[in-house]
Amino acid sequence: ISCLRSPRNPEQKIIKRVIALEGDIIKTIGYKKKYVKVPHGHIWVEGDHHGHSFDSNAFGPVSLGLLHARATHILWPPQRWQKLQPMLPPERKPLHREQE
Repeated sequence: ISCLRSPRNPEQKIIKRVIALEGDIIKTIGYKKKYVKVPHGHIWVEGDHHGHSFDSNAFGPVSLGLLHARATHILWPPQRWQKLQPMLPPERKPLHREQE
């Protein structure tokens, strides 16, 4: 889970799950193309609430230059304190991953 600057408003920071890396092919959810090969120097990010999240399905691949930090814990509100697990929902795994 990463913290990045919003592609639409660089003053705003958003927290999203990294779904695919450069070279990966991902099946999108409502993006203008059904499949996207993530370009060099970019990542594909999604929120956990599909259809209600401002993420790559709205704005496309995100430049690595906008990546700011990695989120590790939820601190607020106190009743939600927890360590974030770096899990990728099985239905959101890339369809193809380029070999390095």
